Amino acid sequence: MTDVVITVRGQHETRIAPERGIVHLSVRAESRDRGAVVERIAALAEPVRDDLAARKSAGAVEEWSSQRVALWSDRPWGPDGKRQAPVHHASVDFVATFSDFAAMSWWVGEVVDRDGVELGWIDWRLTPETRARVEQEVATEAVGVAVARATAYAAALGLASVVPAEIADLGLLADTPAPAAPRAEMARAAAFAGAPSGAPVAQFEPEDITVAAGVEARFTAS
Repeated sequence: MTDVVITVRGQHETRIAPERGIVHLSVRAESRDRGAVVERIAALAEPVRDDLAARKSAGAVEEWSSQRVALWSDRPWGPDGKRQAPVHHASVDFVATFSDFAAMSWWVGEVVDRDGVELGWIDWRLTPETRARVEQEVATEAVGVAVARATAYAAALGLASVVPAEIADLGLLADTPAPAAPRAEMARAAAFAGAPSGAPVAQFEPEDITVAAGVEARFTAS
């Protein structure tokens, strides 16, 4: 009897709690005077830099960075429909990575009360070591799903021997476009609940991170 070719897909995903919180925030200033806005942004940004540097030295912050000052101007419209004098703007973006979410919440709650500070968003991530381990585990499970499916198809046809012939990521074996391959998702939070009076603590509820894998495989059965 000629061998039967069986082509299947296998997919698997898991959800895991994030291990790192990456805070994105900006310090902003504006003024009718260009020199004044440069001085103002320096005065607002320097305490944030000093604070993050001190927390990094103390071990409360994994790492942090800041961008150069961005400067731009615009001329707003006045109530009479005419352009007004230029308004000069300046901003500095900061990124800080925390592994202690309680410390991160406290810091965010305190820093956003400062003049000119705006919270952008928070990315929730896994460490590279955890991501590599979980991705390998999920890929192994996806292959197992493909094997089990092919074995079930073969059994339904009365065939006992199932031998793998090809395996690839989704879409690489199919003659027609395949659905988008599952990807690891990165959770993001953009806001926080108000803190109790007297306690500058922002309350965050990070979602679990989804790590997924999908494969296509061909087997011969006889």
